[in-house]
Amino acid sequence: MKKLFAEFFGTFWLVFGGCGSAVFAAGYPDLGIGFVGVSLAFGLTVLTMAYAVGHISGGHFNPAVSLGLWAGGKFEAKDLLGYIIAQLVGAVAAAGALYLILTNKADFVTIGGFAANGYGDLSPDGYSMTAALIAEFLLTMFFLLIILGSTNSRAPKGFAPIAIGLGLTLIHLISIPITNTSVNPARSTSQALFAGGEFTGQLWLFWVAPIAGAIVAGFIHKALFDKE
Repeated sequence: MKKLFAEFFGTFWLVFGGCGSAVFAAGYPDLGIGFVGVSLAFGLTVLTMAYAVGHISGGHFNPAVSLGLWAGGKFEAKDLLGYIIAQLVGAVAAAGALYLILTNKADFVTIGGFAANGYGDLSPDGYSMTAALIAEFLLTMFFLLIILGSTNSRAPKGFAPIAIGLGLTLIHLISIPITNTSVNPARSTSQALFAGGEFTGQLWLFWVAPIAGAIVAGFIHKALFDKE
C-alpha cells in the first residue's frame, strides 16, 4: 500500500504541477512562462517526487514507465495493475483539483483545452496523427532508455532523478507544439476526461504510442545495455 500511495501522490504532483503550469501560467499576460516554463515544470515534478517517494515505489508515475520497466526486467508483472490504477487515480484527482481552481475564477468562461493532448485540429501546431504517433513513440522510448540507464547499478548513484527530470524537460521542449506532450497515458487520460469532446476520441493514441515506445526501450536496454 505504501508503494501505491507513493505512485498516487507522485502522479498527482506530476499532473497538478505540469498541467497546472500549462493551464494557469503558460499564457498569463506579459509574465507567462510559455513552453519553456511548462517544460521545466514537468521535469521538476518528476525530479522532486523521484527524490521524495522514489525510494518507496521506484517513482514511476506513468503507466508507460511501469510497462517499460517490466519489459526491461526491472519490474514484476504482478504489480503492474495496482501501479497503473494508482497512477490513473492520482492523475484524475489532480485534474479534478485543477478543474475546481479554474472554474472558481471570477471571470471563468470555459476550461478550453485544459492542457489535454491531441493531434490534427487538436494539435497545438496542427500536426497529423502520423506525426503524433512517431513523436510519442520515439520520445517515450528515449525517456525509458534514460530511466533504465540512469538507474542501472553501474550508473553514478543518486543522480538518476536529475537525469530523468531533465530528460522529461527536454521531451516537452521538443513536443509541446506537436501533441502538447504526453509520453504518459495517465496524464493524457486525466486531462481528456475533463476537456471532453474530440480529446477523448483521440486518447487511444496517447496510450498506444507511449506504451509501445516504452516496451521497445525495455527490450533494447535488456538486450544491449543491461549487462557488462
